[in-house]
Amino acid sequence: MRMNALKSPALQIAVAAVAGLIFGLVVGEWAANVKFVGDMFIRLIQMSIVPLVLASVIVATGSMTGTGTGRIAVRTFTWMLGFSFVAAVLAWLLSVLIRPGTGMVFTGEVDASLEESAAETGGWQDTLLNFVSTNIFEAMASATMVPIIVFALLFGVALRIQINKTGDTSVLSFVDQVQQIVLTMIRLIMYVAPIGVFCLLAPLAGDVGFAVITSGLKYLGATLIGVLILFALFVVTVTLRTRLSPWKLPGKLAEQTAIAVTTTSSAVTFPTVLRNTVEKVGVSQKVANFTLSVGLTMGSYGAVLNYMIVVMFLAQSGGIELSFGQIALGMALAIMLNMGTITVPGGFPVVATFLASSLDLPFEAIGLLIAVDWFAGIFRTFLNVNGDTFVAMLVANADDEIDREVYNGTKTVTAESVDLEEYADVMARADQAD
Repeated sequence: MRMNALKSPALQIAVAAVAGLIFGLVVGEWAANVKFVGDMFIRLIQMSIVPLVLASVIVATGSMTGTGTGRIAVRTFTWMLGFSFVAAVLAWLLSVLIRPGTGMVFTGEVDASLEESAAETGGWQDTLLNFVSTNIFEAMASATMVPIIVFALLFGVALRIQINKTGDTSVLSFVDQVQQIVLTMIRLIMYVAPIGVFCLLAPLAGDVGFAVITSGLKYLGATLIGVLILFALFVVTVTLRTRLSPWKLPGKLAEQTAIAVTTTSSAVTFPTVLRNTVEKVGVSQKVANFTLSVGLTMGSYGAVLNYMIVVMFLAQSGGIELSFGQIALGMALAIMLNMGTITVPGGFPVVATFLASSLDLPFEAIGLLIAVDWFAGIFRTFLNVNGDTFVAMLVANADDEIDREVYNGTKTVTAESVDLEEYADVMARADQAD
């Protein structure tokens, strides 16, 4: 049992993070000698980002068939996107108030190109104009992510139209194979993640000292406060819309919450969430099946909140003031990650690198964010899992698909058994958001 625990990537990264912090605080500035190893780890991830995003977005849009567009689907997507937007705005507000990244004062110079790009940022019109590149190959060569995403979305839509006309899926299959190969590349890179995290955190701790610890706590505090506010907003919204007693909710959510925070996995918690939503909350099986399965990849509200705080943390750590357009872009990218449009394997290190690359933010503090991500993952998963149940209640309420007798405990029902193989793909993707 102990040996299995030691094989856990999350535990290995956590141990490496603690060791890196201690090493950096003890040896001081000498730790800068191992920084190149951490930088190489980040570069390995960066190297894979462009082909990953290009292939993922093309496959996601090219595979759309237009099914599932009924009232339940419309209501589900509306609530999920609405709460995701609220999560992104809340994260920005909390980051402005708490400023978790301001404690990271680096003795070294911020990359001159980052300072230049921040200084040259124009208005919202220029920001929108830069969403489209005149040369996609130039955008790929410079890792300018947003034009790549726009190109991939258009390419995917055009590919879907071509498939509908000809029935030929060979191009889609080829791009899908490219995506799978890049995913495998990133999984291989993540084997050296503990070494990379150690070599990122040691020079960081040696440079800024104990401020690295206080900054990590401020980052986690901002995430936790945001999760609690969003959870309260969910409860208030559900109470006002359904007129059901909010005092009964803790008992109904207790089991899935316990599994979520101990496993930090929406996928592992999914069967319990589905069963409880039907048997304890009273949502109909039809609504629960659709809404909760979609929620596995689109209902990661905790992830949206956390990703936007990451954007603000990295900007603040480098002394960069983001324009309104850049903030809006950060929110859009966080929501796109939540929607599953961009498949991100390898977990948080790849997400943080993607966000930094997309918004031209400094990478120095990514190691700290990776180090405390196990705790942030608990907060994300708590909100991801329970938020899906709340959205199922809101969707079901609109069509009178909540059995109030079941909710009030005067009637019992039995949920259908879950075929986990049917949800294998979305469950795997859901774990990346946790």
